[in-house]
Amino acid sequence: MTTTGTAFDVAVHAEASLGEGPTWDPATGRLLWLDILNSRVHTYDPATGRRTLRRTDQHVGAVKPRAGGGLVLNLRDGIGLLDPDDTFRWLHREPVPGRRGNDAAVAPDGSLWAGTMRYDEARGGGTLTRFTGDGTAETVLDDVTVSNGTGWSPDGTLMYYADTPTRRIDVFDVTADGRVAGRRPLAVIEDGAGYPDGLCVDADGCVWTALWDGGAVRRYTPSGDLDRVVDLPVPRVTACAFGGPDLTDLYLTTARVGLPAPHPLAGSLLVVPGAGQGVAQPAFAG
Repeated sequence: MTTTGTAFDVAVHAEASLGEGPTWDPATGRLLWLDILNSRVHTYDPATGRRTLRRTDQHVGAVKPRAGGGLVLNLRDGIGLLDPDDTFRWLHREPVPGRRGNDAAVAPDGSLWAGTMRYDEARGGGTLTRFTGDGTAETVLDDVTVSNGTGWSPDGTLMYYADTPTRRIDVFDVTADGRVAGRRPLAVIEDGAGYPDGLCVDADGCVWTALWDGGAVRRYTPSGDLDRVVDLPVPRVTACAFGGPDLTDLYLTTARVGLPAPHPLAGSLLVVPGAGQGVAQPAFAG
């Protein structure tokens, strides 16, 4: 195992309450990321340093590019679409009192796998649901507490998933029709090392996971062995994604919510340059 210490840069110095969801958009050459509890969608262009900010009408748990342009958003009350001309419309609206959208990911077939959780984090109060471009919704998991990192192996035969309080990163087999089966643990985060939050998968098939209350991001091999740790000064690392023109830079979101004396970088967007080789992520086919 290799520990890289604090080999990171600050991409955007910010004070996001709950920074989340870094996603590289190759069509624009920008990184998308969020502040969930302040209902903000950020973009960052590493080539120019240019940043933008969009406020949403609801808490937003994830944002992903769409194949035809625009964005898909996992909001408090369901899945929304933002068209290239900035027109908003609902793809699937299903408000549940006390529940909001959380992390989401796009599968190799272009479907959106969107998680939910209760604001009070009640056990089993969340879901993981698969959405197709026509708005069809299929519940994949219905006994989730904090639905978080979701990602697929480079060959599309495996899916990885974290329900944060379980302390596990689980792996599923992907069936011929794009569904999943055979859930089993890939790795368990030991007591005192934090909780698995957002994740991504690199070109070697290794799984990177951000550690909430762990102050680190870890890389696990496809067999579940821990082989790399990047230690960070902020305790609440929330998600990770490869970005940049060559997909070699690992971007990390962080949070300051619930911290009585946040580190000065808590809530910032961080980057580990040259961390590895990422995989191009599909856009939502809707």
